[in-house]
Amino acid sequence: MSDAKRIYREELYEDINNVSSGGRTFILLVILSAFVAAIGLLRANVAIIIGAMVIAPLLGPNMGMALAATLGDSALAKRSLKTNFTGMAVAVAIAIVLGWFAAVDVTNPEIASRLQVSYADIVLALASGAAGALSFTSGVPGSLIGVMVAVALLPPSMVFGLLVGDGQFQTSLNALLLLMTNVVCVNISGVAMFLYQGVRPNSWWEAKKAKKQTRIAISVWIVLLAILSILIHLEFG
Repeated sequence: MSDAKRIYREELYEDINNVSSGGRTFILLVILSAFVAAIGLLRANVAIIIGAMVIAPLLGPNMGMALAATLGDSALAKRSLKTNFTGMAVAVAIAIVLGWFAAVDVTNPEIASRLQVSYADIVLALASGAAGALSFTSGVPGSLIGVMVAVALLPPSMVFGLLVGDGQFQTSLNALLLLMTNVVCVNISGVAMFLYQGVRPNSWWEAKKAKKQTRIAISVWIVLLAILSILIHLEFG
């Protein structure tokens, strides 16, 4: 590997590692975006929901998971997975509490739209993940691309939590199905984009190990997507 490629790879790794490590700022942004998103959803106000997605820091940990799968980096994978899970858990917990006090109307168009899952949602999530990876490898402003990833992850997380808090457990499963589908698709396309952009480990022995782990990771994601697609077909035809 040339020095230029090695430096490029190390800079990419450092950038993604920094934004996927979590911390107090990450949690604070999740809390703020969750409250804003909940208000936007309950009021059916698209502008407020978009504002929440601008705040939401969900791009980093998901790209961390995708890069970890690409490089076969288990440490980055664990760190990114923990950050991603923590962020979503905080958002869902806030939504559950708010749903306990607020009446959640499933006919509200902004909520109802997150209770239907179609193949168009799969395409949207795939595009979001690919754009996320591209933002790190080509210098596209990450703040703009982060909105795309937040579109796929934050609203369904909040709808799921709001419905759980309101006691509408059966209906909430549709939002959970959308959330799980989006997480899987974002990671599949993120890995695919990193591979397309030529992101590889520094040495041949790392590359050999990474190739095997990447195949395993992609296989797991694809199996999960197949299962979710079957559930989508059974539920929504």
